[in-house]
Amino acid sequence: MTAGEPIRAIVADDQAVVRTGFVNLLSTQDDIDVVGEAEDGEQAVALALAHRPDVVLLDIRMPRLDGIQAARTILQETEGATKALMLTTFDLDQYVFDALAAGASGFLLKDATFPELLHAVRVVAAGDAMLAPGITRRLIAEFAPRRPVTAPKPLLDRLTAREIEVLLLIAQGHSNADIADRLTITDHTVKTHINRLFTKLEVRDRAQAVIVAYEAGLVTPGEAG
Repeated sequence: MTAGEPIRAIVADDQAVVRTGFVNLLSTQDDIDVVGEAEDGEQAVALALAHRPDVVLLDIRMPRLDGIQAARTILQETEGATKALMLTTFDLDQYVFDALAAGASGFLLKDATFPELLHAVRVVAAGDAMLAPGITRRLIAEFAPRRPVTAPKPLLDRLTAREIEVLLLIAQGHSNADIADRLTITDHTVKTHINRLFTKLEVRDRAQAVIVAYEAGLVTPGEAG
């Protein structure tokens, strides 16, 4: 996405009412351009590869191809240029952790308010993850302990003590500004630490960094932020 250009988005949901509602709301904004809508995962992938949007909103549960597989394919084919924002219900979804592992940048509740919808799309389009305030952290905390440990603690040996502090705060759902305040450092320094720990852990965003933090045992399910 080039500075000054509108965010290009696709909405994919097999529920026509939800899909149309999101499309209509997003279309009211000058800085968001809805370039397509899909009723299943296969359509979402085809549209994403044809239009190369900045963000694709994907229902986790869709016919023909679910949102997780669609997200994985889109992220691979676009090399991460298109971000995936998953749509989920209020109930804790059993597929949430799988969606994050596939590279999704975060989650949006289907009953989200208009401001929440716009905020989510803009945050994800900017390359950040919807980890705070709290919904993604809560979902990960619920489902992470049911997963086998795949990232051993020695993985954290790649990080400096300060980078581990930053990773811990990210996993607890804190924003860059919160981290800077807690560690008494500048926002620029926080971004530098984050970029370095992303490189060392070979992750692309905050969502994947949180997965590493949980699987490596740096934080425990239900730990307060």
